[in-house]
Amino acid sequence: MTATIIDGKAVAARLRAEVAEEVKKMVAEHGVRPGLAAVLVGENPASHTYVRMKRKACDEVGIDSYGYELPENASQEEVEELVRKLNADPKVNGILVQLPLPSHLNEEAILAAIDIEKDVDGFHPINIGRLAMKGREPLFVPATPKGVIYLLEEAGAQFEGANAVVLGRSNIVGMPTALLLVHKNSTVTIVHSRTRDIPSVTREADILVAAVGRPKMVKGDWVKPGAIVIDVGVNRVDDPTAKKGYRLVGDVDFDEVKEVAGALTPVPGGVGPMTIAMLLKNTLRAAQIALAKK
Repeated sequence: MTATIIDGKAVAARLRAEVAEEVKKMVAEHGVRPGLAAVLVGENPASHTYVRMKRKACDEVGIDSYGYELPENASQEEVEELVRKLNADPKVNGILVQLPLPSHLNEEAILAAIDIEKDVDGFHPINIGRLAMKGREPLFVPATPKGVIYLLEEAGAQFEGANAVVLGRSNIVGMPTALLLVHKNSTVTIVHSRTRDIPSVTREADILVAAVGRPKMVKGDWVKPGAIVIDVGVNRVDDPTAKKGYRLVGDVDFDEVKEVAGALTPVPGGVGPMTIAMLLKNTLRAAQIALAKK
C-alpha cells in the first residue's frame, strides 16, 4: 500500500482564506482590524526567519503586524516591560514572544506576563494548565499542536480509543499534542530518550506524531500498517546537489514510511504551513474576544 499524502499546504491555504474573509467582515462591520505583535530577542537566524514569515502571513490576510526587536543582552525587566506595554495596547490582540529566548532570560516568567486573552501562542501557564485538566478548555491552544490535530481530522483519524504515540515531549509540540489527543479520548503514549525499545512502542500506534528533531528517525518497520503518521520535524541535511547545499527532511523516513502508513504528512509542506495558519486563527479569535468585551 502507498500512503495518502496529507497536503498541509492546501489545508493551510484554505484556512488562511477563511481568516482573510473573517477579517474583512470584522473591518466592515466594526471598523476593527486584528493586530499581532511579535517580540524577538537576540540574533537567532531561524527566529528572524520565522518572525518574517509570520508577519508576511498577517499582511496577506489583513491582520496588522507589529515587530519589536530587543538585543541579545536585553534584561528580564526590559522584556517583561515590553510585554506589559503590549498588554495595555488596544491595537494589539495577540502577543507572540519568539522562542527560544537567550539563556539568561526566564522564559516562564515572560510567558506568564502575557495577558491570557492575548496569548495567541497558547504558552501561558494558565492556558497550558487548562489543557492538562479534564473538562477545562484553554482560551488558546499552541499553533503547531493545533495544526497537528486539524491534519489528523482532515485525514479521517478515529481518535476515540485509538492508540496514539507522540515521539518527543517538548513544551512547544510534544506535550501539548499529547494532551490534545487525551482530550480526544485517545490512549496516549509519550516516547522520549529514556523509552525502552522505541520501535516496539511506535508499532502499536494507530496515530503516530513525530516531533523529536532527528532526521529520518522513524523507519518503515517502526510503523503499524495503515497508521496515520504526522511528521513535525524539520531538519537540514547536507545535499551538494541542492541549490542551497542542503535539503529539509522530517523525523520520518518518508520513502520507507509511505509504503506502510495509511496517511502521511510530507516535509516540507505538511505541518509547517499549518503552524502559521493556526496562529492567524488564534489572532482572529483574540480580536473577537476583545470585541465581545467592548
